[in-house]
Parts: sequence; structure tokens; C-alpha cells
Amino acid sequence: MLLQTTIAGSLPKPAWLAEPKKLWAPWLLEGELLDEGKRDAMRLALADQESAGIDIVTDGEQTRRHFVTTFIENLEGVDFRNKRTVRIRNRYDADVPVVVGKVARARPVYVEDIRFLRSQTKRRIKSTLPGPMTMVDTLYDNHYRSREKLAREFAAILNQEARELERAGADVIQFDEPAFNVYMDEVAAWGIEALEAAAAGLKCKTAVHICYGYGIKANIDWKKTLGSEWRQYESTFPLLARSMIDQVSLECANSRVPLELLALLEGKDVLVGAIDVANETVERPEQVAATIRATMKFVPAEKLYPCTNCGMVPLPREIALGKLRALASGAALVRREIGV
Repeated sequence: MLLQTTIAGSLPKPAWLAEPKKLWAPWLLEGELLDEGKRDAMRLALADQESAGIDIVTDGEQTRRHFVTTFIENLEGVDFRNKRTVRIRNRYDADVPVVVGKVARARPVYVEDIRFLRSQTKRRIKSTLPGPMTMVDTLYDNHYRSREKLAREFAAILNQEARELERAGADVIQFDEPAFNVYMDEVAAWGIEALEAAAAGLKCKTAVHICYGYGIKANIDWKKTLGSEWRQYESTFPLLARSMIDQVSLECANSRVPLELLALLEGKDVLVGAIDVANETVERPEQVAATIRATMKFVPAEKLYPCTNCGMVPLPREIALGKLRALASGAALVRREIGV
């Protein structure tokens, strides 16, 4: 089927699991109750996607507080007790963990989550992981003292996890790399190579998600500095087109990305963001369809997957569900128009 829908990864958590509408909210449960609550939340996230008509589903990232640091928390060589303040993606300051020794993965992180998700659905499933460059940009390195060297260490760790996720049933493994929209020179110098190392040897579909971020003030303020056209993708897309990565997930809805830049991804699957996650307005299916039609001028339908701009974890659950339904309905409109 053409125009299969999917999401960037995250969905809002139930109010009994974490505080609603809050990024990186602390858990409201502990111990065995927390473990049970996470599984129940995964069931709800899956049910919401299936009822809305989403074709390629995720676990809604219900078992993680943060899309990067939750993974890092499970690694050796990182100190979470004595944090340092750093500038995240040149936009805002945050207290982050410190790399104090050789980083290593002692155990699987999300493998059981994906194994559980695989047992709950017959649909294709996608698992998301932080990308190596974005991991480097979300901590303070007091050991390697080289962003490139640390990124390559993370890439090897991510590859271990990704291979086990594939064996657990993941049909798509996506690496989230918002840092690719900021550090253009590093993307060219070593970022693409680190990403490919993270995905090496995988037989399932591989994807990279590059967006302009959640609708938080720091990101909104940054977008105001980008002018009438957002052309960050212009330098990244040609590099990705030559890479081994199968799919590129990007932001289009209510953005200033010139759609002709999508032609630079010739040969790749494009997960086109047709849902704006930075507001609480539920799109009409016709709006979603209009975004899809506009991108089809530059991406053939067989390579296009309607998606969300970014994760939806900060949104109210009912708003997110409405957006899921709009995404599926908008894609269905275009399918009928092109006769599939």
C-alpha cells in the first residue's frame, strides 16, 4: 500500500504515569507498579495508533522520560550525580550527565519493550534510538574530549542495541538526530559516518529523523532567527542521499522548509512531516492531504510516508489522538485521488 503512515516516535503518557503536557516529566509510579504502568501505557499508545489507522506503529516511547538521556542512563562510564551545565544545540542551557570513563552498554535498553510491542500487534513496528551526534550534544565529555571519538563510541553501542532490536521484531529502526540541523560541518566531517556505523549490518529498514524540535520556547525562538526559508536540510540531504540509510524523517507542516529540497533525497524513502506538533490545533484531513500532495511534486508516492513533524509527548492525549486520526485520514484522501 502506498502512503503508509507512521509517527516520529513519542506519544503523550497517561496522567497516572507522568504529569501531562510536560517534557521529560518524572514518573508518578515506582517499582513494580512503574513497570506495570509502562506496559499498560504501551498498550494504550498502540491502541490509539491502531484505532486511528496508523500503519507503522511505535511503542510511543512510553518507557522513557527523555529520548536521549534515558538511553544514556543505562550505559557505563557516565556520571548522573555530578552534572554540568552545557549549551544544548546552541539554543538553551541544561544540566547534563558527565562522561567520566569509557562508555559501554552492559545490558539491552529497549529490547524488551520492542519484544512486548511485537507480541501485541501484527502491524509493522518502528523502534527509535537517539543518534550518536545528538547523544554527544546532550552531555558533558570529561573523558574522550573529542566529539567525534565519543560519537563513534556511541555508534558502536547503538549498533549493538539496534541489532538486538531487529532480532526482537523491529521492522524499522530510526535514529533521532536533531543535531544534524545545527552542526553542519560536523555532519559532513563525521556525523554521517557515525550514523552509518550505528546502522551497520541491519537488514530491516533504517531511518534518521531530523526536525526543528518540539514547540518549546527555545526552539520557537531559534526558528525566528532562521529567516523566511529554513534551508538547513540543503547541506544535509545530499550527504544522506549518498548514505546507506534507507529513510529520512523531516519536518514540513507549518514550517518554512522549501519543499524543492526534498528532491535532494532522490532514491530515499521520505517520512514527510504532515502534522505540526508545536501547537494544539488538530489538523483537518484536507490540510494533511495538501501537505502530502505538495511533497509528491518532489518525491514519488511509492517513496513517501506521511508522518508527524516530531514527537507528540508534550501534547494532551486527546489532541494527539486527533492528530493521529487526521494523519491517517489525510493519507487516505490522497490514496483515493491517485487510485490506490
